[in-house]
Amino acid sequence: MSAMIVPLMRDKEIDKTINFTSLLKSMKILVATEKPFAKEAVDGIREIAEGAGHTVALLEKYTDKAQLLEAVADADALIIRSDKVTPEVIDAAKELKIVVRAGAGYDNVDLAAASARGIVVMNTPGQNSNAVAELALGMMIYMARNRFTPGTGSELQGKTLAIHAYGNVGRLVGVKGKALGMNVIAFDPFITDAAVFERDGVRKVDSVAELYASADYLSLHIPATAETKKSIGYDLAMSMPKGAAIVNTARKEVIDEEGLMRAMTEREDLKYVTDIAPEAAEAFAEKFGKRFFATPKKQGAETGEANVNAGLAAARQIVDYFATGNERFRVNK
Repeated sequence: MSAMIVPLMRDKEIDKTINFTSLLKSMKILVATEKPFAKEAVDGIREIAEGAGHTVALLEKYTDKAQLLEAVADADALIIRSDKVTPEVIDAAKELKIVVRAGAGYDNVDLAAASARGIVVMNTPGQNSNAVAELALGMMIYMARNRFTPGTGSELQGKTLAIHAYGNVGRLVGVKGKALGMNVIAFDPFITDAAVFERDGVRKVDSVAELYASADYLSLHIPATAETKKSIGYDLAMSMPKGAAIVNTARKEVIDEEGLMRAMTEREDLKYVTDIAPEAAEAFAEKFGKRFFATPKKQGAETGEANVNAGLAAARQIVDYFATGNERFRVNK
């Protein structure tokens, strides 16, 4: 399907109310999404942006980077989902001032290249969190019930849910796990105050090693950084209790696939379920059968509510940035 670039112009009656000063400050906001937003989200983005005197253009379902390079050439602001903003894209965007990733993760944006050009990069933390948290719990139930195939499964109640990183998603997973009767523990090196966990009825543990050694279900919420890439592998998996499952709704890069595969080969009770298919997905499926599952395509934020929430948040942040210089959700330096 060919890409569609659709300029979304202000209504003529609205134009009449905009003074000369506003027109001078009008910015072009490009919404570039290979996987489009829902119509409700696009309509909301347009309403927010145009209400502030800006224009909006859409690049949807594009199939080639050249289409993005052409569309971004005169854009002042860019809203994306999982689309990649590489140095090449930044170099082509001569007028670009701000990029907002509609979602929490932002490793699809080259932050160094953006910073070198003085471009602000933001994310929209919290907007997709509930959708991802519900998926994580759903995946646990799916694996506990043998992927809904015949046979005796198990219950989540009474099991220990260990949360690796207690941010927006991790906290919601913990709260929902408590509601299901799970014993919830968590580790986050950036949160030292135990009261942050205790107010949710969650016990703080002091190390990654303790977290994994206690986990019937390990819910991963760490970003892919130089420190975390390939950090979850053989040793941590082997330390987990009998029948344990790793649930990954974070990033595939944090998994040491070779190490995890080795652990699952040596221990026929371990399970791995992920919303981000590993590079060796076929090998995992062939070797481990029902002990492994990967969603066919990333599903974490794929709800109507999350789609709309993230899109509208991105538009509001751009409008606020142009109006006041607010950089609250900036992720680059």
